[in-house]
Amino acid sequence: MSTNNEKLIKDNSNNNELPKLNEGEDTPKQEIVDLGQKKNKVKEFQLQKTITFLSSNKNNDKLLNQFINVIEIGIYNKKLKNIFFEIQYFENEEDLEAILEQTAINGKIYIGPIEKKYTKISRNYCNKEVIFFSFSSEINLAGDCIYLVNFFPKNELTELFNFLKKEARVALLYPENNYGYMINSLIDEVVNNSNAILVNRSSYNDDLSNVRDSIKELGKYELRKYELERQKKILSTKDDETSKKRLKKLNKFKTTSDYDFSHILIADYGLNLLQVAPLLPFYDIDPNVVQFLSTGVIDDKVFFYEPSLQGALFPGIERKKREGLENQYKEIFDENLLRISTLPYDLIGLINYVFSEDLSFKEMIELLNNSKIKFDGIDGSFSFYNNIIERDLDILKIENGEAIKIN
Repeated sequence: MSTNNEKLIKDNSNNNELPKLNEGEDTPKQEIVDLGQKKNKVKEFQLQKTITFLSSNKNNDKLLNQFINVIEIGIYNKKLKNIFFEIQYFENEEDLEAILEQTAINGKIYIGPIEKKYTKISRNYCNKEVIFFSFSSEINLAGDCIYLVNFFPKNELTELFNFLKKEARVALLYPENNYGYMINSLIDEVVNNSNAILVNRSSYNDDLSNVRDSIKELGKYELRKYELERQKKILSTKDDETSKKRLKKLNKFKTTSDYDFSHILIADYGLNLLQVAPLLPFYDIDPNVVQFLSTGVIDDKVFFYEPSLQGALFPGIERKKREGLENQYKEIFDENLLRISTLPYDLIGLINYVFSEDLSFKEMIELLNNSKIKFDGIDGSFSFYNNIIERDLDILKIENGEAIKIN
């Protein structure tokens, strides 16, 4: 892969240390992890030096172009030599199979595909002793020669709940869509392996038509409103100064603040999140009393200025870690880098390490399957566990347009 853009000559990424292999002194000898599938004996041969990027012509053009551009920047920044990258586009399943039939040889590395159905087809070629780094978010596809590279909610939830203290009582508010259902399906296992407890959950239609009712139900709005009115009525019958002052104070509130929960996880994203979050304080779920939580989907400047999200916590990596790449991308291609488009960069760093160490195919498989070995990436230190990327994430707090590390 080559570029005619002269700006690429200047390296502004400040990320040339990637990837840094961090293996502790007590790390045991690397072994291939049993993934619950038939363990095949990995043969010893060299990796192919032509790496193929697989993409459907129907992919989002902007995302596809950014992935390719980031790969190109990664190749330049890491100074990869004697390694060749090619792009293979396909129209449908038959096209992909034809490409794989022609190119799948021992030691071959593929970047992609992205979509679930194409990644599923790729699994049929694992007996060719190849490796696929797919960007699919479908975790059931991981295994054998398929390694998934994405931002996975279970990883994020685990890091977030491990941060919470044992007195944390969490409520879940989620939309009835694929993302919301996924968070709801994951949270019980995550909570059970943390110090926190889940005390309530409530869902709402994806079109937000009943979100107000869901929030009121979750926060027991009517019950707390009734309790406040009861206290006001009692105080209004008294003439002492203490009661009068207390009544004056209570008149400023719509409900009492005796919530069942200390934290609320808002499992939504995009424009919907910007509409849902302000409704929480509107129905007296006070962010000064209840700690708002979110996942990595909130890691975008557009959310950092929303008043109701000030002080919210989420798992991630401070922007300064990827700021160099974002600035370099902006300078070269005159557009902002999508948050998800950092994914290929760390992958290029990993490939660079593999070839700079002259690893064989067997050694690369052992490296990938040893979750005790971590690489320092711009999206956090990472390793693969059961063929799914896992990152060491920080806990970030939204404050006045920034996300600040607090742990």
